[in-house]
Amino acid sequence: MDLFDAMQVSLPKGPDFAAEKSLVRDLGLSIGKPLVCGVDEVGRGPLAGPVVAAAVILDPARVPNGLDDSKRLSAKKRETLYDAILSTAVAASIAEASVEEIDHINILEASMLAMRRAVSGLKIKPQAALVDGNRDPNLSDIPTRTLVKGDRRSLSIAAASILAKVFRDRLMAELGEDFPEYGWAQNAGYGVEKHRKALSLVGVSPHHRRSFAPIRQILDEE
Repeated sequence: MDLFDAMQVSLPKGPDFAAEKSLVRDLGLSIGKPLVCGVDEVGRGPLAGPVVAAAVILDPARVPNGLDDSKRLSAKKRETLYDAILSTAVAASIAEASVEEIDHINILEASMLAMRRAVSGLKIKPQAALVDGNRDPNLSDIPTRTLVKGDRRSLSIAAASILAKVFRDRLMAELGEDFPEYGWAQNAGYGVEKHRKALSLVGVSPHHRRSFAPIRQILDEE
């Protein structure tokens, strides 16, 4: 029984290590303590703020309880798990692609850029990577497998989704201190009603994505 197998005995229903284990075996990696990182991003849809990605190499012997897709967790639970992941993971890294980069290369390519930055920021180079979704970010010489709905299936990707979500939420709340009209502490830059009403009243901030249609329309009308 390898280390991933041993952990499965006690894990509750939800994300598990099945995808990590499959990747390790398919690549012929050592299963004693394989270095597989999970990668995820958050913030493709908002009208403001950077896109953020995280990469996490979990220690299968020290998996925080309750890891799941960040969208299925309460804000309080995400905050608790954020600290637990950082304190128990073999390695973890968080990276951004800026609003300027989003506007220059488009949101999809900026998301891929943030993922590459997150992986390159790991203090230990992973032997392989599991990436949420169906798009390979091209991690150079690191073998990569994409996994649709990976944040609900892979513990490593779930951990990355939590780090990226909490980091970005905190960042948007901080940016919102100088622009309280938009309500970023509550909406994280998404185009909810309060945010859109503020845009119509006070206009576009330096943190808005000018390439996004609602923002571009406002700028065109000015």
